[in-house]
Amino acid sequence: MNEYDKLLPSPSPETQPYWDGLNDHRLRLQRCADCGKVRHYPRPVCDACWSMNTEWIDAEGRGTLHSWTVTHHAFHPGFKRDLPYVLLTVDLPEGVRMNAQARGIDPAALRVGLPVVVAFEPVKPGLTLPVFQTE
Repeated sequence: MNEYDKLLPSPSPETQPYWDGLNDHRLRLQRCADCGKVRHYPRPVCDACWSMNTEWIDAEGRGTLHSWTVTHHAFHPGFKRDLPYVLLTVDLPEGVRMNAQARGIDPAALRVGLPVVVAFEPVKPGLTLPVFQTE
């Protein structure tokens, strides 16, 4: 691993189980313990029933491509050497959408509905990020 010079997440009590799951190579999603609605990104209050009771589930780790963008200009100096990079928006079967970078996917092959699977990219000790790749 090289030195990681990009922006770092700041886990909160609401998001820590998500980051811990990634470090264990598990995609964990937050679910309302009262109404059962799955949500991503993690947050303290359910947007369906306003409950603050949460639980965590392991996601299947598969999804279908909803949209994408090819980034040609770095918004932060740490991303400059990655250009161009592809950011995917993926529909997960658990009922949420998730954004993550693509790995090993030719941008010319991207199409709505493309099946993808989550992979785990350790970038520094204690920080693993999700990425998507084709199966």
